[in-house]
Amino acid sequence: MFVSPAYAQDAGAAAGLVSILPFVLIFAIMYFLLIRPQQKKLKQHKAMVEAVRRGDQVVTAGGLIGKVYKVKEDGEVEVEVAEGVRVRVLKTTLANVISKTEPGAKE
Repeated sequence: MFVSPAYAQDAGAAAGLVSILPFVLIFAIMYFLLIRPQQKKLKQHKAMVEAVRRGDQVVTAGGLIGKVYKVKEDGEVEVEVAEGVRVRVLKTTLANVISKTEPGAKE
């Protein structure tokens, strides 16, 4: 007639696992739909910024289009937006590289 407390505890353990399962699934879906693509995009942008060299035509995050005049070691790039007009921008603010130049012959 009496139900032992051990039986009631066994049913609760299985219910606890089932209640956590939706949260695990939501996190997995968010990881594959949101987090992973953002990490991939960030990795591609970093590779693009590191590969910028003199003569490349670039677009800045502000919308300026110009040709890279000088690449500095401190993370800056001088971009020539018009004849004789040079603007210093951070490498990280480069949005896109329109045209790449061919590497020059080493002397």
